Amino acid sequence: MPEPPRTPVRPPTPVSRALSVAALPIAPLYGAQLAYLAFHPRDRTQREHPRDHGLPCTDLEIPFGRRKRVHAWLCPGSTEKVVVLAHSLGAGKDHSLGHAKFLHDAGYTVCLFDHRNHGASSDDRALFGLGDRFASDVTSVVSWLRGKQGYATARIAVYGFSFSCFSAMWALTHDGFEFDALVCDSGPGHDVPPLLRKYLEAEALPMPPALSGEPSRSVVTRTLCALGPAMLRAQWPPPATGKFAKIPLLFMSGEHDAIVPPSSVDALAERYAQAETHVLPGAEHLLGLQSDPEGYASVVLDFLKRALG
Repeated sequence: MPEPPRTPVRPPTPVSRALSVAALPIAPLYGAQLAYLAFHPRDRTQREHPRDHGLPCTDLEIPFGRRKRVHAWLCPGSTEKVVVLAHSLGAGKDHSLGHAKFLHDAGYTVCLFDHRNHGASSDDRALFGLGDRFASDVTSVVSWLRGKQGYATARIAVYGFSFSCFSAMWALTHDGFEFDALVCDSGPGHDVPPLLRKYLEAEALPMPPALSGEPSRSVVTRTLCALGPAMLRAQWPPPATGKFAKIPLLFMSGEHDAIVPPSSVDALAERYAQAETHVLPGAEHLLGLQSDPEGYASVVLDFLKRALG
C-alpha cells in the first residue's frame, strides 16, 4: 500500500498519557488484532478493471482448496512470454493495472491475481502458516497458466509488490515449482519484524487515539512485530542455494521508501549473486511507476528482455 502522508508528531499531554495507561490491558489484544487484520483486510473493493486501461481480459477462477478460488485477470499477448502480477498488502490486483498496461503494450501476456483474503479471491481464515499459504497462491496461478491456459512452454516472470515480493520468493522454496525470473517492487526486506513496525509508523494500519501514545503504543507494536512473523511461519530470508542461485532477480526500491528502505532490500539482495538492484530516484513506497513512468518501465523491460529472452 502506498505510504500515506505523515502528520506532525505532537508531544503527549497528561490527558493522552493517562488514556494510554488506562488502555494498557487491551494493548496486547489490539496488537494481535492488527496482526490478523494485516493479512485479512476488510476493504476488498476493486475500483478499476483491465478494460479501463484498454486491456483485453478473461476472468479466471483458480482453485486452491475446497470451494476456494484465487481470482485472476488474464490479458493475452505473447504465448511465449508471461508476467504474473501480484499486489501489495491490503490492496488487490487492480492496484497493479498501471504495470500491466506497460507490460502488455510491450507484448507480454499479463496475468493479475488477488491473493487469498484480498480482492475477489476467497477467504482463508487460517491464523498460522500464512507464508506458505500466500506463496501457494503464486504456485497455483503459475501452474494453472502452464497446465490449463496453453502456456506450458512459456517463460514466466513473477512480479511482486511489497508483501507479495516475500510470497513470490517464498514460492520458490516449494518442491517441484519454478518460474523463470522475479521482479520485486518495494521489497522484500532482509527482516520482517521491522517492516511491520514501519507499517504502523506510516499509519498504514489503524491505531485508536487511546493506544497511539505511550506506553500502550509500544505494547501494540511489540505484539504486532512478534505475532506477525509467527503467523507467517516462514524461515526468512530464503536460502541462497538451489533455485535461488540461478533465477534472475530484480529488486527495485524507492529512494525515500520509509517502509522497506533501500538498505533493507540491499541487505537481502547481497545474498544472491545474480540479483540486480535499482533505486528509484525520489520515489516513496510503491510509487516508482508514478514518480517516473518512462524510467521505471525502462528498467523493468530491460531486465525482462534479458531474463526471458
